[in-house]
Amino acid sequence: MATDVKRSVRLSARVAKEVAWALGRDVRDPRVGDVTVTRVEMPDDLRSARVYVRLLSGGDDAAKRKEALVGLRRASGLVKRTIAGRLGLRVTPELAFFYDEGLDDLTRIEQLLEEVKADERRQKS
Repeated sequence: MATDVKRSVRLSARVAKEVAWALGRDVRDPRVGDVTVTRVEMPDDLRSARVYVRLLSGGDDAAKRKEALVGLRRASGLVKRTIAGRLGLRVTPELAFFYDEGLDDLTRIEQLLEEVKADERRQKS
């Protein structure tokens, strides 16, 4: 049944969508122009939301990541007000922004595997 999914999981997906919408439409800070929301995690009490983001370009530059997070923290009040109006929740979760490192690890693992395959091909030749 679809109703078996926890409310926090359902709401996380909606919050992710609304945060992305608010960032694209309402936030004018150039530091967050290349930011995309990858996922949102919420506890069962729904009072906070960990918003994970990535940069569409320049994500390997630590300074750009830090600047983007500063911009997101500065815009968090505006984003929270926007999603409060759109979701109509009794209590709107506090937003905390984090850079999503998980995909960087995955990309690095894929690079290492490709290097191993290339070494194996060279040894066979």
